[in-house]
Amino acid sequence: MDPIVALEGTVSYWEEWIAGCKYEGPWREAVVRSLLTLKGLTYGPTGGIVAAATTSLPEELGGVRNWDYRYCWLRDATITLQSLMYAGFVDEARAWRSWLLRAIAGDPSQLQIMYGVAGERLLTERIAEWLPGYCGRPVRIGNAASEQFQLDVYGEVMDALHQARKAGLEYDQHTWDLQRALMSFVSENWHRPDDGIWEVRGGAQQFTHSKLMAWVAADRAVKDAEQFDQTGPVEHWRELCEQIRADILDKGWDPRRKTFTQFYGSAELDASLLMMPLVGFLPATDERVRGTVAAIERELMKDGFVQRYTQHPGSTVDGLPPGEGSFLACTFWLAQNYALMGRVDEARELFERLLALRNDVGLLAEEYDSDARRQVGNFPQAFSHVPLIDTARHLADAMGPAENRPRE
Repeated sequence: MDPIVALEGTVSYWEEWIAGCKYEGPWREAVVRSLLTLKGLTYGPTGGIVAAATTSLPEELGGVRNWDYRYCWLRDATITLQSLMYAGFVDEARAWRSWLLRAIAGDPSQLQIMYGVAGERLLTERIAEWLPGYCGRPVRIGNAASEQFQLDVYGEVMDALHQARKAGLEYDQHTWDLQRALMSFVSENWHRPDDGIWEVRGGAQQFTHSKLMAWVAADRAVKDAEQFDQTGPVEHWRELCEQIRADILDKGWDPRRKTFTQFYGSAELDASLLMMPLVGFLPATDERVRGTVAAIERELMKDGFVQRYTQHPGSTVDGLPPGEGSFLACTFWLAQNYALMGRVDEARELFERLLALRNDVGLLAEEYDSDARRQVGNFPQAFSHVPLIDTARHLADAMGPAENRPRE
C-alpha cells in the first residue's frame, strides 16, 4: 500500500473520530489529546482498554518498581468509560461495557482486578532476566496483582454501570442480575482486608479507600433501583450504605490529626482518600475532608505534586523499598478537591502545572520525578489522562450546580 495514502487515511480516521467530541470547555486541546490517547489504548476487536502501552518503565529510576501495564484494569477502564461518555463517545463506551460484562460474567468471587485485552485471566508474572531493561531492572512480563483481592473494583464497576445508565446506554436483565450478584458478594465481604488500590505486596489491610468504594457499590445499587426501576433488596443495600459509612467515619478517621488514614488504626496518609468528595461520600466543604486535604498538602506534597501515600524506611505496607515519583492522578484529584472547595485559583494553578509536564505531543506517564525533572512509570498512562479530563470539567463547572460535576 502506498505509504502516503496510508498516512492520509490514518489522519482522516482520527480527525473524523475526534470530530464527535462534545467537550467545548477550557483547555480543549489538552482534553482532546487525552481522549485521543484513551482511544489509542483501546483494543478494537473487544473494546478492552489497557492501562498503558508499555511494561517495566520504572517508577523510580534504578529501582524495582517496574510493572507490566499492558492489561485491562477494571478500575482504570471504568473511569475511562465515564470520561468517554462525558465527551460524547457513546459507541466506545458501549464497546467497553460489552467487554466488561463478558470479562466479569460468572461467580463474583472469581472477579479479577485485571484481564487481558480479550478477557484472558491467566496473567502470570515472570521476570525476563535476559533483558537489561530501561534505566534499571527488572523487566516484568505479566502481573501478579491479577491474583489479588481488591475490594474497590466492585465499587468502580457498579459506579461505571450506573453512570452508563444515566448516559442512556441500554441494558438487559442479565446486566442487572450480574450487578445483584456483585452486590451479594460486597454485602458478605466488604469487611475483609484487601490489597487496596495501590496493589501493595506487603499484606492485606483494612484500607479506608477500599471501604469507601464498597460504600459506592451499595450507594449506586440503591440509585439504580430507585432511578431506573430495578428490583432488588433496596432496604438491605441502604442499610449496608449506612453500616459502611459509620465504619469508615469511626475507624478510618484520626481525630487527633484531623485526617482520614490509609487503613484502619494507622497513622499513614493516602492520597486515594481525595476520592471521598469525588464519589459523593462527603462534601468537599466537610471539615473532615478539609482536614484530610490539609494533611496531604502537609505530608504528601513534594515540589508541588502529590505522592500516593506515606513512604518511609520503616514502612512495610507496600512490601517494597520506599521511593517513587509523585503520582499524577493523585495531583489531579487534589486539583478537583480545590475546585469543589471553591479554591478555584489554586485548582487552576495546579492544573496548569500538571499540563506543563506533558511531553511534546501532550502525553503523560504515571508519575513525575521532580529531582530528575522528568516523567517516570509506564507510558502513556490512562490513569493520568482520565483525571486530566475530569479536572478540566471540574474547573469548567466549578461555579455550577453540584449535579453537573463528575461522579457526584
